[in-house]
Amino acid sequence: MVGWTCMCRRRAEVPSPDIYLEITVMTNPSPHFFKTFEWPSKAAGLELQNEIEQFYYREAQLLDHRAYEAWFALLDKDIHYFMPLRTNRMIREGELEYSGDQDFAHFDETHETMYGRIRKVTSDVGWAENPPSRTRHLVSNVIVKETATPDTFEVNSAFILYRNRLERQVDIFAGERRDVLRRADNNLGFSIAKRTILLDQSTLLANNLSMFF
Repeated sequence: MVGWTCMCRRRAEVPSPDIYLEITVMTNPSPHFFKTFEWPSKAAGLELQNEIEQFYYREAQLLDHRAYEAWFALLDKDIHYFMPLRTNRMIREGELEYSGDQDFAHFDETHETMYGRIRKVTSDVGWAENPPSRTRHLVSNVIVKETATPDTFEVNSAFILYRNRLERQVDIFAGERRDVLRRADNNLGFSIAKRTILLDQSTLLANNLSMFF
């Protein structure tokens, strides 16, 4: 069968219903792939779901229109912007697939270091983005989880980021974002307190990571 693989082991010559408990579907092999995100027990209300989805759509528009200072205003002072490294691991080592908080990472940013990146990308001497990239952020599969803290939400989403730069440079990134959002008194209604970016790629072929996810 195309698209998935299973391993079956027969414990007795006479098949029993228990044999089906030993089937491992490789497309969902380990709970470690969902390390820190706990699925909500119920879906968010339609109004809240729509509010957060609209926030993401407008955030994507800010990035794609290079309104970086307006986007930076959405980041809380205690922001942790984190993109771990991803490595190829055997199934039994699934918990080691991503680097941890104390390991090397593509991004491990605070509010201060993010401000430095914004200043660089908007200057005339940030050669990685001068001429600038043309990007398109697509966000989907938004799952909202309410937390014990009022007006604070854990949000899981999928993304595709397309980038074209100069004449021939094309990069496509896909992955998952795990955010902590807070209600805020701004035009978009929320601020970003934490963002963890889990790329689907283990090897990055792009020249740089000068864009924002």
